[in-house]
Amino acid sequence: MAKLYEVPGCRLLSVENGPEAGVVMRVRGRRCEGRCPACGTPSTAGHGHYQRHPADLPSLGRAVRLDLAVRRLRCLNPSCSRRTFCLPVSTLLAPHARRTRRLANAQQCVGLATNARAGARLLAGLAMPASGSTLLRLTHAAPLPGVARPRAIGVDDWAWRRGRAWGTLVVDLDRHRAIDLLPDRSSATFEAWLRSHTDLEIVARDRSTGYARAAQAVVPRAQQVADRWHLLLNARQMLERWLVGAHARLRALPVPTGSAAPVRDHAFPRSRTDQAAAREAQRWRAVRHAEVQRRRAAGESIMAIARAIPLAPGTVRRYASMDGAPEGGQRRIGPSQLDPWLSHLERRRAEGCENGLQLLRELRELGYAGGSRQIHKWLQSRRTKLAITTPRRWRDAVPVVTGPGSTGLPARRARLPGSKVLAWIMTLAPDRLSPTDGALLARIVQDPDTATLHGLVQRFVALVREAGTKGNGSSAHGIRRLEAFEAWIVEAKASGIRAAQTFASGLVVDAAAVRTALTTPWSNAQAEGQITKLKSIKRLMYGRAGFDLLRRRLLLAP
Repeated sequence: MAKLYEVPGCRLLSVENGPEAGVVMRVRGRRCEGRCPACGTPSTAGHGHYQRHPADLPSLGRAVRLDLAVRRLRCLNPSCSRRTFCLPVSTLLAPHARRTRRLANAQQCVGLATNARAGARLLAGLAMPASGSTLLRLTHAAPLPGVARPRAIGVDDWAWRRGRAWGTLVVDLDRHRAIDLLPDRSSATFEAWLRSHTDLEIVARDRSTGYARAAQAVVPRAQQVADRWHLLLNARQMLERWLVGAHARLRALPVPTGSAAPVRDHAFPRSRTDQAAAREAQRWRAVRHAEVQRRRAAGESIMAIARAIPLAPGTVRRYASMDGAPEGGQRRIGPSQLDPWLSHLERRRAEGCENGLQLLRELRELGYAGGSRQIHKWLQSRRTKLAITTPRRWRDAVPVVTGPGSTGLPARRARLPGSKVLAWIMTLAPDRLSPTDGALLARIVQDPDTATLHGLVQRFVALVREAGTKGNGSSAHGIRRLEAFEAWIVEAKASGIRAAQTFASGLVVDAAAVRTALTTPWSNAQAEGQITKLKSIKRLMYGRAGFDLLRRRLLLAP
């Protein structure tokens, strides 16, 4: 019994059934002597005892309450201002506490793993009831872990409120832990933090100039490392900006002969309402593009145009760099229930069968589990003759398309995806391109500037990815990558493409950090992972946590 209901520093007297299916344990402190807290005189003279009734950890699924008898002794020093004092059980219970230390630790762990309200609901089912306010109080009272002096740190910004407020996260790269959270991402705040960590050797960061200036000002001897993932991201963003202005020119390029990729051609036709809405949206895009071009030619700034039209500043900047009006994006065809049966449908249509119900019966025999609606919609855009069910009022209005191989569809101009999709395709390694992406790339590299930019980006991406590969950290590999990087800078500046020249100039400004990224294994990947954990914690509290609570929960997270 004593082992099952062991209470630190106390002697078990009895175990009884309490109210509401709980357990009441009568215990008494083991100590019989102590020193007066006022004068320090030892004493064993008893004066009495008083009762405390704290909650304790549950036992066998039942809540436990202690009936603790605390001894009170008399002070034997006649000149002491205190006449009596008690013998607290400090290992079990804090002064004035209504719960034992071990119960408070268990509730604290639940509060850190969930949030206040969810933790309160969970604890009620675990026979350790506590309110949400109590869990918040326990979380704020938890001591922060001791942090050793870091040698290498990673620093990155995180969105407190996306697009409005930002903070800074600092990670110890050697110990793989977040060591601090700063309330904003200004260089002044980061400088103030660095002043108490002047013995740093490595500072890994993104391409932020604020963090670079702060590190250079406070810890100039530390080696700064530009994050390789951000280098690749910046290269793709440079491509996107350039493709926005060149998109109209690239759309006019023909599809190369023999490079057409197999396309899943089972897209369903759009309704007349959707087509009318698309035409209206295209008209408004053309009107806004013309207005932006006119105002930009008159010398107005991007922000002034954005306030006047109104449009987002990024959209104004994109419209200002485009030669022609933007077109609606091309939707990619997703998976469909008809995918396994397309070959049978195409063969039967080539044989002249355009009866939807007949095709449905045949597919059902082959194992098709879908309905008839998708088959009718697929057949609608591929008919070579009018359906029997076509209303009479539409028979004269709908032209009948005849001829071998006809699909019943008007000839459509080959369209290009948006600049983001094209930039992604241009940064992919050649062996990772799908047939469709390869056909798109073959089409756009007919443009000389696009071909030049594609070659530059491919060599830069290969250089950065090679630096992040294990086994390429030797000095010989590093020297070779540095030589290749210097040659790439010269070639980019001589390319005559303004976007590439601007990107190369930015790399030259941050050349020391980029060279370190190409020759050492340090990176800022750990900071990105810790930001993911921070977002998870923030969402657990529905984005309503204050900065102090959010920082405390991140630093206390396992």
